[in-house]
Amino acid sequence: MRASVYHGAHDVRVEDVPEPVRRPGEAILRVLRSGVCGTDATEWSSGPKTFPVNRVHPVTAHSGPMILGHEFVGEVVEAADGGRYGQGDVVASGAGVSCGECGRCREGRTNLCDVYYTLGLNTGGGMAEYVSVPERVLTLVPAEMSLDSAGLAQPMAVGLHAARRAGASDGDRVVLIGAGAIGSFVLAGLKSLADVDVTVVDFPGARLERAQRLGAARTVAAGTDAVSELRGVEVVIEASGAQGQLNNAIGMVRTGGTILQVGLPSRQQEVDVHTLVMREISIITTLAHVCGEDLGAALEILSATDLVSEVLESVHPLEDLPEQLELLATGKSEGKVLFDPRAKTTKEDR
Repeated sequence: MRASVYHGAHDVRVEDVPEPVRRPGEAILRVLRSGVCGTDATEWSSGPKTFPVNRVHPVTAHSGPMILGHEFVGEVVEAADGGRYGQGDVVASGAGVSCGECGRCREGRTNLCDVYYTLGLNTGGGMAEYVSVPERVLTLVPAEMSLDSAGLAQPMAVGLHAARRAGASDGDRVVLIGAGAIGSFVLAGLKSLADVDVTVVDFPGARLERAQRLGAARTVAAGTDAVSELRGVEVVIEASGAQGQLNNAIGMVRTGGTILQVGLPSRQQEVDVHTLVMREISIITTLAHVCGEDLGAALEILSATDLVSEVLESVHPLEDLPEQLELLATGKSEGKVLFDPRAKTTKEDR
């Protein structure tokens, strides 16, 4: 089968590789759509990263060539023994696999599992014609949903989990810093959970225009004036990862308020700890999603909205992956792109 194989920084190749062999508890999918995110772009730019989940079992960087793809949807071609889904069912994958037995799993925080791993980041994923997936991370796609919408289920689940972590309630004023793809999913998640007043901060242009169409009450151009203009809100969500934005969030949130850090900065930042303590501001974080809680709900949000038309830029064959990773890594991609592993034409042929 054809697959996009990661060999190292700036080295992703479409190769012929053996088809996957189904293991107990897994189903084999024919991949219909597969996406990429900022984590893929970071690995494209600078090599594999280590993603420590907890002190018990850190999820380590992969070594050697590996098939990419942790955001994907596919058709079941070989069902799991005694499983819920049969041949022909179209399912979305959560990709993050947990044990279901450790302390964090028993608490429902499966994204912090002691032995958590992610398809496409720690082991072979769905940027290929076929992939074998533990059935417990799959969710049935509604029959009427387009493949392009379904292909956004995993990142929508990430945004929804972040929105849950923010804890905003009806009537709260929320500032969302960063209106890129993940910010758009967080905004959609917020609007699905509570009647909140959301102000989105980013640079002027298409991203802020999109945020208004997705339900932002107002938008504000990024800059020093944004802090003074937006002081005293209940919740600030920092989804850009840009230098200095966490301190800006501290300046915006009310005394006793909450900041949710979503974005991952490229380097260490200085934080105004004195103000955090003296104003008793809570900082919380978010990681991935809880598959059983968020993936099905993400599909419901995508079914009820036209989010795909706002967020999805284009669908590509696997051959275009290096170009698209470079655009994402350099901040030149405004939304999401998906890949169809079945498409065998190159950019020059289209």
